[in-house]
Amino acid sequence: MQGPMRGLLAGVAAWKLGGGCISTILIFILVFWMLGYVNC
Repeated sequence: MQGPMRGLLAGVAAWKLGGGCISTILIFILVFWMLGYVNC
């Protein structure tokens, strides 16, 4: 998955799962990386 859709999904996941500022950023990075890794 590439482009804005990947970022949007990672952002929604981070927003739903993140409790604070730092955890939201970490979750966003993790989900963004996983979405790119799965489709390679």
